[in-house]
Amino acid sequence: MTVTATPDSAGSLAKMLHILQLFSEAEPVWSTANIIEALETSRSTGYRYIKTLHEAGLLTVVRNGHYALGPRIIEMDLQIRLTDPLLLASHGVLEELVDKIGHSALLCTAFRDSVLCVGEYRAPSSPANRFSRGQRRPLFQGAVSKVILAYLPHHRLKAVYRRQSKEIENAGLGSTWTDFRATLGQIKRDGYVLTVGEFNPGVRSVAAPILTDQKTSLGSVGVAWDENERRDVDLQQAVFAVKQAATTISERMMEGQGD
Repeated sequence: MTVTATPDSAGSLAKMLHILQLFSEAEPVWSTANIIEALETSRSTGYRYIKTLHEAGLLTVVRNGHYALGPRIIEMDLQIRLTDPLLLASHGVLEELVDKIGHSALLCTAFRDSVLCVGEYRAPSSPANRFSRGQRRPLFQGAVSKVILAYLPHHRLKAVYRRQSKEIENAGLGSTWTDFRATLGQIKRDGYVLTVGEFNPGVRSVAAPILTDQKTSLGSVGVAWDENERRDVDLQQAVFAVKQAATTISERMMEGQGD
């Protein structure tokens, strides 16, 4: 993973912040030498970036010359959990959704050209390896993603299509801009998306959009269940409950904006 150098200060800041993206579940600890190599920068610049992030609490030393993500990130996560308007607007809604239809509920939002899970409420005996807070999924796969995609502002959709027309075609969303818009138009007319087996065989998902007063997407609410294990599911009831939950969160968000 490398970063293209730019001469301006904004480029330098972006390059420094890119260090945080190096850390992952597979590679949670990075040495100073490997960070500098990944950045393709000078040793002096690399050391300066690492020192700045360490002093800010975004990196922590785990052993001599080796770093992991720092404690300030934990503080920031708590702050988000306590103050994020989307999470606050969803309080009680996901829980009620699970009580109504018996399936785990997810709260998601768009993040770059992907969708990020920001909240969840698990049904009893729900598998632990399903999509959960902090995980990303492609923008073109899965109900929670496609329903957000359909309600993105027009200018953003155009930009997404320019960058990822091949991925959009491969996902079956349209081989041309006209086809792509027609597919998304049908999703908007339905007001929800239903998918089957796009990530796990036999898993059915339903999602509805969380909208602004301009009818563009802030996020989505979704539920999922294994149709081989749960043959008692009333699909119409699930769709209605998910759409109702999304509407409630949308209304709460708009009320908050009014305040």
